[in-house]
Amino acid sequence: MHVKTGDEVLVIAGKDKGRRGKIKRALPAVNRVVVEGLNIVKRHQKPRGPGRAGGIIEMEAPLHASNVMLICPSCGRASRTGKRFLEETDHKGRPRKVRYCKACDAIIDK
Repeated sequence: MHVKTGDEVLVIAGKDKGRRGKIKRALPAVNRVVVEGLNIVKRHQKPRGPGRAGGIIEMEAPLHASNVMLICPSCGRASRTGKRFLEETDHKGRPRKVRYCKACDAIIDK
């Protein structure tokens, strides 16, 4: 996936189009992400025991990953990302793979 937990993203499609938020959870198995404060849905929930009340609960629903664009930390623009290998190696001796911004060519992963 082109985004990870903790990335700041811009929603490019759907009811929250144009809004920014931080990724709270990434679900790579289904190619979806949960963004803080966006894509709010209402769930009707029955009371579950003495500690949990019932009622209509608002929660963040997952968005498809193709509907968000990463905001580059260096240039501040929403841009597409690519992957490239660095000269340095990881702990297993393989070249390190990082994401980069296609607008400003800066490395996103530290």
